Amino acid sequence: MRSFPVRLPSGTRYWTVLDEDLAVVAEADAFLRHVRFGRDQAELTTRTYAGHIALFLRWCARTGRDWRTAAEELGLFVVWLRYGTKEATGADRPSTEAGLVLAGPGAEAVRKPARIENVLTGVRQFLLHGITEKAVPSQVLALLYEVADDRDLPPEARGEGMSYRMKARHRVQVPRAPRDRATDAEIVALFLACRCARDRFIVLLLARGGLRRGAAAGLRRQDVHFMPDSTALGCHVAGSHLHVVRRENPNGAWAKRQPPGSGQPVPVDVLVVRAYDQYVLERMERPHARDSDFVLVNPQELTDLHLRFEERGGSSTPLGRPTAS
Repeated sequence: MRSFPVRLPSGTRYWTVLDEDLAVVAEADAFLRHVRFGRDQAELTTRTYAGHIALFLRWCARTGRDWRTAAEELGLFVVWLRYGTKEATGADRPSTEAGLVLAGPGAEAVRKPARIENVLTGVRQFLLHGITEKAVPSQVLALLYEVADDRDLPPEARGEGMSYRMKARHRVQVPRAPRDRATDAEIVALFLACRCARDRFIVLLLARGGLRRGAAAGLRRQDVHFMPDSTALGCHVAGSHLHVVRRENPNGAWAKRQPPGSGQPVPVDVLVVRAYDQYVLERMERPHARDSDFVLVNPQELTDLHLRFEERGGSSTPLGRPTAS
């Protein structure tokens, strides 16, 4: 069992699961297509889920279990994940001895609790979809979840009075470490280490704008409204800002959840605006940079494209659109 990328004729990609004979696992493929197109989630989300499902189906195949009813023994699956080496749990077909998981006293875990908990989450979603599609017996639902009250939830998540919810039966305790945000000194040091205006703009965009890397890499020039008043552009958001829009990008960038409409407006300060101005001046010096609608482009790649085109005796018309970084 292994995960595998699929590219449709439209160019859209998602990930599926192949069995030992490199045939598509129909039930897994149906779930992953639902995640990609039914839920409109990112390609990387299907990649993550495909890896989780492949591990689960691999465990079932190598231990002689039917994946449709193996939910009652997910505790053993957790042990397999925690102590199984790459030779025992990897996609390559192991020998009889290599497929065994033997963990003696003091054995160190191979996978961290957070990783195991993520795998369990993907497996539960896969089995729930199978129950909905009548591919998995309905009684498996009781093996996945139990009825629990809300006393273990934080106060802001509780309802009025006593309420009940579905709680996963199999869980792994994940240590909650505090988030380690980069200090101002670290951000400044990274800013000073940048060798071009584009990289300095990226540092400030992530540090002061709070954008994820996928959102930053997917920005188009039409999303940038760095003016006090953008009414002339049809935008009524006041002040300098940019719009994070979820769209299909050829570079694979994908924005997280956002409200419907023209995207999520993100305010920016004067430092980000000035960094962008310097980057625009740098970008204008690169041949054919205007042909890319992406905000972030690779300046060196654009220069190499121009030089290769001139060596072939071409005119000012570019051979192709520059690639966004």
